[in-house]
Amino acid sequence: MKCKDSERGAAAVEFALLLPVLLLLVMGIMEFGRAYNVQISASQAAREGARYVAVNYPSIYFSADTAKTTALDAAPGLPAGTTVSIEYKQANGGAAGACASGSAVTVTVVNQLNWLTGYLPIAGPKITGVGVMQCGG
Repeated sequence: MKCKDSERGAAAVEFALLLPVLLLLVMGIMEFGRAYNVQISASQAAREGARYVAVNYPSIYFSADTAKTTALDAAPGLPAGTTVSIEYKQANGGAAGACASGSAVTVTVVNQLNWLTGYLPIAGPKITGVGVMQCGG
C-alpha cells in the first residue's frame, strides 16, 4: 500500500506536462485545415470568375463588378475582405484592354487570412487563388 501512495500525483503531473503539447497540436490542425479550405475556395472563386468573363464578355449584361461578384458568390466560405482583380493579356504577351478573341483573362482572388484561434503572434498567410481562361473560346 505504501507504494501506491507514493505515485498518487504522477498521473496529474504527466497530464499537466502533455496537455499544452496536445492543445497546440489540435489548434495547429484546425488552423491548417481552415487555411487549406480558404485556399481551395479562393481557387474555385478565381476559376469561376475567369469562366464568367470568358463566356459573358461580349454580352450587354457584362460588367467587371458583376464578374467580381460572381467570383465571390462562387465561394461563399471566403472570409470578409477578399479582393478580386481582373487582368487581360494578349496571346503574344502584351497587355490587352478587353477580352478579345485569342487573349486570356486572369482573375486573381486574394485574402489576408486571420488566425481562427487568435493565439499565434504572427500574421496569417496571404491566400491567393488564380484562374486563367482564353477569351472567346
